[in-house]
Amino acid sequence: MSASAVHSLWTTAAPIDKIDAPTIEYAQLMPTLIVIGAAVVGIIVEAFVGRKARYYAQMFVTVVALVAAFAAVVGLAAGGHASTEARIAAMGAIAVDGPALFLQGTILLSGLVAVFTFAERRLDPEAHGNRVDSFTAQAASVPGSESEQAAVKAGFTTTEVFPLALFAIGGMLVFPAANDLLTLFIALEVLSLPLYLLCALARRKRLMSQEAAVKYFLLGAFSSAFLLFGIALVYGYAGTVSYAGIADVVDGTVQAIDPALADTMGNDALLLVGGAMILMGLLFKVGAVPFHMWTPDVYQGAPTPVTGFMAAATKVAAFGALLRLLYVVLPGLRWDWRPVMWGVAIVTMLVGAIVAITQTDIKRLLAYSSIAHAGFILAGVIAATPDGISSVLFYLGAYSFVTIGAFAVVTLVRDAGGEATHLSKWAGLGRRSPLVAAVFAVFLLAFAGIPLTSGFSGKFAVFKAAAEGGAGALVVIGVISSAIAAFFYIRVIVLMFFSEPKPEGPTVAVPSALTMTAIGVGVAVTLVLGVAPQYFLDLAGQAGVFVR
Repeated sequence: MSASAVHSLWTTAAPIDKIDAPTIEYAQLMPTLIVIGAAVVGIIVEAFVGRKARYYAQMFVTVVALVAAFAAVVGLAAGGHASTEARIAAMGAIAVDGPALFLQGTILLSGLVAVFTFAERRLDPEAHGNRVDSFTAQAASVPGSESEQAAVKAGFTTTEVFPLALFAIGGMLVFPAANDLLTLFIALEVLSLPLYLLCALARRKRLMSQEAAVKYFLLGAFSSAFLLFGIALVYGYAGTVSYAGIADVVDGTVQAIDPALADTMGNDALLLVGGAMILMGLLFKVGAVPFHMWTPDVYQGAPTPVTGFMAAATKVAAFGALLRLLYVVLPGLRWDWRPVMWGVAIVTMLVGAIVAITQTDIKRLLAYSSIAHAGFILAGVIAATPDGISSVLFYLGAYSFVTIGAFAVVTLVRDAGGEATHLSKWAGLGRRSPLVAAVFAVFLLAFAGIPLTSGFSGKFAVFKAAAEGGAGALVVIGVISSAIAAFFYIRVIVLMFFSEPKPEGPTVAVPSALTMTAIGVGVAVTLVLGVAPQYFLDLAGQAGVFVR
């Protein structure tokens, strides 16, 4: 082709309209922006602040950011964004509505309490005159190598855990509020990648910790791939990634729009396969059977403060995203997804409860317990009613604080090798340290769903919603698996209070105010939500309406 012909092609092309700048509602996105901004500040602190001052600087930045972000959530809710003013922000990418704000508030508070356990430096004996925390002195050094010993001797600490936690929390804030599938995927990666790193940073049992991180990373990559493949198929079906747009095509209110996709649009096979794959990605994060394989290994190998943080906050974020997907995008497919979710919920409740009985490690036991709880929460998801949404929100709020409190107690029981997580070591703990054992017993009773604890209020709300939503059989199975689960919780309590302490048994470390605060908040939430849950049930009820 001659140069003049090319030139004429250029000149005859239609002039490009100027690209409009996106309109971003910064005020409505403030909670997420504060947390991500603070995470970036944390990286700068890591680069420029001296080693001695770094821990305090990071701690200050993290706590201030989480408190400010929570204040922003409360401000948005008070301004009516949870109800009348609920809207879609950031060019349709983020929903600012009741469920999003409720879950963001829960994530920020549980993240704040978890950060206190991250910062604990009183539990291990001092190493070379320096106080140490739960994290390795130098993450890059090979376990047991000379460089690691030198780092310990020099008193290094891994303060990067604070910005990493903030990035994870930032992703978790976006995850339940995402209003299109690409935002959902980006949020999933932002919350997952820091967690993969945090899992590998344990000070003791470093090889086990690194193994846990690799398992989590590999299985997490699978789940991300499923999610992304599902997004591609659903896009082929609907011609859009926005939740409302997909819902319209599912309902049949919108016919093929994009001529390029005219052949595939409305092809139900794409929708069913794609929807199933997206669900698999989310059920992995939730820890539902059969996507639960990573949970016990990762919970056992990760540093215990990280385990508590993951078990609480990740579940809240993932269930929020799952609710929004099923209630906003796929309500027209209810007849297709409900039977599948029935099966997942039943298997999850039973496997979590039955396999937990065989566990001898307290962290693995709590991991299987968390799998059983995922099944109970799924019962509320399946209800497919407004009560279902609010009961799930309440359960997630109650569960997250009990979990962080329980893992905080696990960090206190120690022997020469660090945390004594084998159940046999916990024998007679109630005689050696009655207060710690009593607090742990309160958490176990809450997990078991005994009346006057938050666990009972949460389970009652979820099962009631499921029964009213026509899932009565599911409630019966839920009650049976609760009874099975109660067996191993009570067994731990009996072990602590009614067996003789061994002379070479573990000691209970005296924590600083940080861990005491985390455990205290856990106990307070457990008792308040158990004795007087009505205000919080009403709050969850008011927050239970998704914006379309």
